[in-house]
Amino acid sequence: MITVHHLNNSRSQRILWLLEELELEYEIKRYERDKTTMRAPASLREVHPLGKSPVLTEGGLTVAESGAIIEYLLERHGRGRLIPPVGTADRLRYTYWLHFAEGSAMSPLLMKLVFNRVETGPMPFFVRPIAKKISQTVKQSFIDPEITQQLRYMEAEITKTGWFAGTEFSGADIQMSFPLEAAASRGGLDANYPGLTDFLRRIHARPAYKRALKRGGAYTLMS
Repeated sequence: MITVHHLNNSRSQRILWLLEELELEYEIKRYERDKTTMRAPASLREVHPLGKSPVLTEGGLTVAESGAIIEYLLERHGRGRLIPPVGTADRLRYTYWLHFAEGSAMSPLLMKLVFNRVETGPMPFFVRPIAKKISQTVKQSFIDPEITQQLRYMEAEITKTGWFAGTEFSGADIQMSFPLEAAASRGGLDANYPGLTDFLRRIHARPAYKRALKRGGAYTLMS
């Protein structure tokens, strides 16, 4: 039996979505973030040493990292679904976006989250103006321009074919959902990016996405 070690409001939500798209049976073991630190509980380290989600177990196998899990599930259980044929241009695009999601798209979004917390986190009152100024300078000079550049790039790409790996929905779209939902939540993805906004609308309307939300529970990144 496939077991998803599922942390609330995390990347593991898209693994539940993939399993629903493939119509596979699976179990969920739930973990809740610490309400103060927003970090995963220590109990996740019993499954994987880094104690992060998603982690998938099946039989004696333990697979971590969203991209690796998506590749594993499609290779073992996909029967050719949700992945372009080997040797095609769409397959190369699929591989590119599968890695782009975490390798490029998430980096500035995570930096923005960290610097936002620097501004609002506890600290001596006399330090706060300095910390706030540094944070705002970094965001304005580097983080926000980087996010804007990436959003413009992704907007141009998604409008070419409607999906990230060609004209058909694929695992690359599932992988890309998390950074785009994060961007819609805190990274400036709005009506100025109609192609990406429509992408989010279409994936949120998919029956498998809705089933995954029902099974996974509250997911505040969903725009």
